[in-house]
Amino acid sequence: MRTLNYKNEYQKLLSPEIVSFLARIHEQKGQQNLYIEAHKDALSELLEIAKIQSTESSNRIEGIITTDDRLKKIVMNKTTPKGRSEREIAGYRDVLNTIHDSYDFIPIRPSMILQLHRDLYKFSNSTIGGSFKNSDNIIAEELPDGTKSVRFQPVPAWETSEAMDLLCNSFQEALTDPELDPLLLIPMFILDFLCIHPFNDGNGRMSRLLTLLLLYRAGYFVGKYISIERLIADSKTTYYEVLQDSSTGWHDGMNDYLPFVRYMLGIVIAAYREFASRVDVLITRGLSKPERVREIIRSTTGKITKTQIMKQCPDISQKTVERALRELMDNSEIIKIGGGRYTSYTWNWEKE
Repeated sequence: MRTLNYKNEYQKLLSPEIVSFLARIHEQKGQQNLYIEAHKDALSELLEIAKIQSTESSNRIEGIITTDDRLKKIVMNKTTPKGRSEREIAGYRDVLNTIHDSYDFIPIRPSMILQLHRDLYKFSNSTIGGSFKNSDNIIAEELPDGTKSVRFQPVPAWETSEAMDLLCNSFQEALTDPELDPLLLIPMFILDFLCIHPFNDGNGRMSRLLTLLLLYRAGYFVGKYISIERLIADSKTTYYEVLQDSSTGWHDGMNDYLPFVRYMLGIVIAAYREFASRVDVLITRGLSKPERVREIIRSTTGKITKTQIMKQCPDISQKTVERALRELMDNSEIIKIGGGRYTSYTWNWEKE
């Protein structure tokens, strides 16, 4: 089993680019805290939207899906899950709610990670929830011809418990050092967690739940209002590429954390940027739903589809979005591009 020395690895990450990322996030964190204090009630809408998007996106990455209507009802706990996928979605919902409500009381210990994993599978008939893997696993990719290629060989099953103890202890020790910014330690922890791959199933979803937990415990709450899981799902190809880059040489302690750390900091920055934009539309300017559709198109560089608009505003019904699009076209404020499933829209700047 390799050793984990976060302080030594931390120093290798302090490039001008990374330091600039940290400064931007620290500034955006302060701005968000002011928004939250001033508009806590109004932000409840963003909170509910993010829960739906986080649950949908994190499960979708792993191929666990259901219909949009069923998903919303499951997240809002207004229906009983049916089938394996919906039971796992319900489990994710409950763990996400636990992290939202009780992050301060969930220490980063193997026993607590096991409890979260247990709850992830509590609606499932599977017995794997709450136990480390009992057989060796691999991280593979499916090639275009249908064959699979091994991308990474995680820690063997017999070493997993010891590896998780080492991971949590090393991380907790690093957190006590005031010179080490948690924003860099968190993605390093997550990468090591994924390289250990401690469970028979659910490692990816657990890594994203742990990312939120660690950010919340460090005082970064943007994931409550903007779905970090959605941002990862929307850049899934890059996500897997940086995982590959940063895990190469991991067993020998020769891996480079930088690609994954840079990517995750970029995700956090994107979440804060989107938060500021959403707050501007929802609160500062008090726009109606059709006006929000209009503003989304106007503020988008290039073209945007109806589906993309609805992803940004899951609280707005499809009928309302379609009606707003018709009115904007009737007023020549937007231009329709293409047709059928390839239809998109762009702002008509010539009219301004």
